[in-house]
Amino acid sequence: MKYIAFTFFGFLLLIAGSSFTSTYPKKNRLYIADYENILGTSFEIKVAASSANQAKIAENTAINEIERLNKILSGYDASSEFNRWQHNEKKAAKISPELFEILSLFDKWRIKSGGALDASAQVIGQVWKEAAKHHEQPSSAELATAVATVKQPHWQLNKTDQTALHLDNAPLMLNSFVKSYIMNKACDAALALNGITAVVMNIGGDIVVRGNHAEQIQVSNPKADAENDAPVATLLINNKAIATSGNYRRGELVNGKWHSHIVDPRNGLPADQIISATVVSDNATDAGALATAFNILTPEESKTLAATVPHTEFMLITSDGKHVESNGWKKLEIPATNQIVFKTNNAFPPDKTWDPNYELLINLELSQIEGMRVHRPYIAVWVIDKDKKPVRNIALWYRKPKYLDEINSWYDTYYSKFETEDRSLISTTSATRPAGKYTLKWDGKNDKGELVKRGSYTIMIEAAREHGTHQLIKQEMDFTNTPKPITLPGNVEIASASLNYIKKVN
Repeated sequence: MKYIAFTFFGFLLLIAGSSFTSTYPKKNRLYIADYENILGTSFEIKVAASSANQAKIAENTAINEIERLNKILSGYDASSEFNRWQHNEKKAAKISPELFEILSLFDKWRIKSGGALDASAQVIGQVWKEAAKHHEQPSSAELATAVATVKQPHWQLNKTDQTALHLDNAPLMLNSFVKSYIMNKACDAALALNGITAVVMNIGGDIVVRGNHAEQIQVSNPKADAENDAPVATLLINNKAIATSGNYRRGELVNGKWHSHIVDPRNGLPADQIISATVVSDNATDAGALATAFNILTPEESKTLAATVPHTEFMLITSDGKHVESNGWKKLEIPATNQIVFKTNNAFPPDKTWDPNYELLINLELSQIEGMRVHRPYIAVWVIDKDKKPVRNIALWYRKPKYLDEINSWYDTYYSKFETEDRSLISTTSATRPAGKYTLKWDGKNDKGELVKRGSYTIMIEAAREHGTHQLIKQEMDFTNTPKPITLPGNVEIASASLNYIKKVN
């Protein structure tokens, strides 16, 4: 059987399969693996290899490199080299080449961005976190003190002997582009192996595409956070990196107002004029740094900065919904071909059909299992009617098709249709999400794109893990009127789930 793999990032039933094909040699096949909680988020790797064993070696090589670099650079692991160095104040210490390179890059990007990128922005972030606990805005004095601290030098590098002198006790965090830096190194390690012709790595929505392969990349809509929402753009990427940063997934809620986790180190205020910045560049580190900086800078400042990095294109989405694109962005886009066109001549009168102004949110949180190398379970989400007939296949995620019969309820219902679909060449770039948390939507349409009749339907959520457990959650909801939100009991594979029928947000 042809090897196909779908993920919550790639298998979205609102979007039909791509007409584009990969360029890796026909003797090689694309092998795909998915994990949770790598660098604190979701992880997907695609490897073009001549055998499953060869692909597995490349996969392990990449993850080993991620683990190695995380032990050096992590700001969350107390035992990392970076954290040990950070607590060694006012004493020059010889550090690893990787940590020296990252500190050098932060020096470089702090200057290039005019202070928009700074490893000590954590100082300001802590002020906002503390204020959020007390449900109040930080005072002007608190922010001024934090900004003054940020503007001080925090380290001094000696290139000759590869030492770093830590100058103060300001908390530092190597965010912004360190994840991208690690992805670069991990892709290099996997691609260096004999017989590996392409690698695609997606960590939390930042993606690197290397080798003889073209990847279709969907850019998430920051105002529509479900996995199966239509993207704002679709690109075709080869030997490039793409990073997206935005304020729509992480931040602080203060007095009912959402504030981005991205703060401007120059004034201490959350970045709120740009809600999403997507950058395509040759180097993942450049893409990650620019995507973060573009959330802080004005569009004109971003355009000027992008011009200093060759072969870089970007798309910004402002808080009022305006799209700002670089001159070459459109050349990366591919036409929205083969999309499902929803019918307007529905089978039922308007007063008898699902209200098109409403949708059902399906929230899932996968159970976290100890250990870094834990594959996600196979997941299927679909809808059946009161006669138990299939209505809408919403999402499917799996690694190997030979195990699809493990999610037996979905298999019996939808497998015959599944065999004709192939979306293994699709990835999605988005702001980084917490590990294991996903949102899907049902818009009240069936698999033909028609609005269903108002009435009772059952939401099916099935999970199975290789050599693990099988779980099936079923919840009936009556959409004749307005059903109330439902919280579903968790299980071994799905920690929690909920259903919420809400009015669509433009």
